[in-house]
Amino acid sequence: MFPPDPDSTALAFDNVSVERGGRLLWSQATFQVPSGGIVAVIGANGAGKSTLLQVILGLIPVASGHIQVFGKRPGEDNHSIGYLPQNYAVRSDHAIRAADAVMLGLNGYRWAFGRSTAGQRRRVEEALESMRAMEFAGKRLSQLSGGQRQRVAIAEALVARPRLLMLDEPLASLDLRSQREIVELLQRLHQDRGVTILVVAHDLNPVLTLLDSAIYLLDSNAHYDTINSVLDDALLSHIYGTPIEVAHCEHGELYIRSVV
Repeated sequence: MFPPDPDSTALAFDNVSVERGGRLLWSQATFQVPSGGIVAVIGANGAGKSTLLQVILGLIPVASGHIQVFGKRPGEDNHSIGYLPQNYAVRSDHAIRAADAVMLGLNGYRWAFGRSTAGQRRRVEEALESMRAMEFAGKRLSQLSGGQRQRVAIAEALVARPRLLMLDEPLASLDLRSQREIVELLQRLHQDRGVTILVVAHDLNPVLTLLDSAIYLLDSNAHYDTINSVLDDALLSHIYGTPIEVAHCEHGELYIRSVV
């Protein structure tokens, strides 16, 4: 593999394998993810999708191979990464105000909030505005709907102005309206900032219009390809272990359905 250009390559995997609890999750990961794309991370349950994000953050060491994140080792520059873990909005402290939750994205490494600067407060407002969450900035998380809490959680991941945004199941447990609103906000965010986005998605349908490529975990190996190449009946059926069909609705949009 040629040395990646950190300005044009977000992620570079060179023969990477990952183990957890002595079990091989996936291996033979050799690919480069260009900067500025929106990438799905897909695979069957237990394939290691969330683990892949943690490896990129340097929280889990690789068993073999090498990874570069914008030309640096995992964990070397996590300030350039915004990360939303799975079920974060459910597990967060509901007594905290939305604006204070977002501020944690800037100073959460401290033992206490301390006094925020005017610049930090502007950054918080910018992140909340990007997710259309300013109207409930002063409310406690316990007063917000699931979709509103998820917008705040994404704003917290955005507040440090990352180059890479990693979202682990950001639409899980949300109603259809909230899913659509968040997808629209992510699309606008991508257009305005050009941030690279990785989305772990159990259901691809709500995010299909966003995606340009995918990392898929199959037969204990990790692969990367364009979304058009991944949207293949046989490949998706193999990935998920059940018959899958890629179909067209009457307006031409693609959607994925399980075949009984």
